[in-house]
Amino acid sequence: MREISGATPAALTDAILTATEPLVLRGLVASWPLVKAGLRSQREGIAYLRRFYQGEVVRALIGPPGIAGRYFYNDDISGFNFDAVNATLDAVLDRVLEHLDDPCPPTFYVGSTTVDTCLPGFRDENDLDLGDRDPLVSVWTGNRSRIPAHQDLPDNVACVAAGRRRFTLFPPEQLSNLYIGPLEFTPANQPISLVDFHQPDLVKFPRFAEAMEQAQVAELLPGDAIFMPSMWWHHVEGLDSFNVLINYWWRQSPGYMDAPINTLMHAILTLRELPPAQRLAWQEVFRHYIFEADGREAAHVPEHARGVLGALDLDKARSMRAAIIQKLKR
Repeated sequence: MREISGATPAALTDAILTATEPLVLRGLVASWPLVKAGLRSQREGIAYLRRFYQGEVVRALIGPPGIAGRYFYNDDISGFNFDAVNATLDAVLDRVLEHLDDPCPPTFYVGSTTVDTCLPGFRDENDLDLGDRDPLVSVWTGNRSRIPAHQDLPDNVACVAAGRRRFTLFPPEQLSNLYIGPLEFTPANQPISLVDFHQPDLVKFPRFAEAMEQAQVAELLPGDAIFMPSMWWHHVEGLDSFNVLINYWWRQSPGYMDAPINTLMHAILTLRELPPAQRLAWQEVFRHYIFEADGREAAHVPEHARGVLGALDLDKARSMRAAIIQKLKR
């Protein structure tokens, strides 16, 4: 994986933030007070984080020691191997503190929690300037964890603020080699790989060996960051008994656009069971109007008559959404 050593926030140019390949940014947030506190000691890092907490309830994942931090399904994929509870961040941090020196602790994890809501004032001292982007800034904290490989639609700068993290990334085309589980029943809203990266079963998942040939792996220290482009698969491990990750998400598309996963679900409903010849016909329709669209597909239609084939804006998106909803109700 490509790296920039001694990175500063000035390194976050548009060329980097619109890239289609991942990039490690060594030392990008080394000046953050949280990073410095955590390097002095884990207890100081926890105390620093508590300074900003004002009682907001968070969603915490709690697992027994036997899962070794791997948040996953149960054996028959009818449920999960952890409990999801509403808790205070203070209570979660208390449990982390209790088990700092435990070689096989229960696992505690608070993920994807909006920083400005949970830790008001934190960004006054620990933040990145992404120019005219308006990112969603989230905090992830807990003890040792293994988050299965998954995709996210937004682009992402993930900053390691305490503890070490290992990222294993795969390009989007490795989908079929990662053995993805259910689309709608997931541990944390995103479909995940069913492969245990620590003990891959290559009899059950033989193509995973091909995926690992394309893997890009980076171990990040406190103060380091990584840019992950939209839709890159990533498996993330928190390696220490106290870890904090702060990430910045944003999309390179207008806010009125729906999530493409909704299109996939609708396509499964409407296209997947068609006869093969009809599926091929619709494949050509999507190629023409979506995947290879360049503006010429409607150039022969007068601009005033192009309808949904013309340029989208907020009003047109609302109208299309309303029409789709009405059709789904029939």
